Amino acid sequence: MWVMPNNIHNCIVGSINHIGIAVTNLEDALLLYQKLFDSPDTEIIEPDFMPIRAAIIEQGDTHIELLEPLDQESEIGKFIAKRGEGLHHIAFSVSNLDSKIKQLESFGVNMIDTKPRQGITGQIAFLHPASTRGTLIELVEPTDADK
Repeated sequence: MWVMPNNIHNCIVGSINHIGIAVTNLEDALLLYQKLFDSPDTEIIEPDFMPIRAAIIEQGDTHIELLEPLDQESEIGKFIAKRGEGLHHIAFSVSNLDSKIKQLESFGVNMIDTKPRQGITGQIAFLHPASTRGTLIELVEPTDADK
């Protein structure tokens, strides 16, 4: 059983920030979501710090992050090669990512990222699925524009 250390209390975990879905063709995936769920048009982005093309669909109060690999050896490329298209991760908003990483490590959680790194909508860190019953979980400290 995990016990909250007394000295780590300055991080709030909020709602789901987004759901990440790996796709092989971003335009086709966007058209499918628009046809099935009346998803709004959205911009396709290519962040310079990740080998992906992405679209963040604002589906009501939920964000869906569609991710197409630009490099088959990238994390998303390898995921699709091994598992096919589909749910890649669930992301939660946090108020203090550094503090949350330290807290999780104190619990013995295996972190993929032991320090925050740049993501599409803010600073991010991933928990290893071995520590979360098989689900890849991302923590996001949103940028001021995305809060």
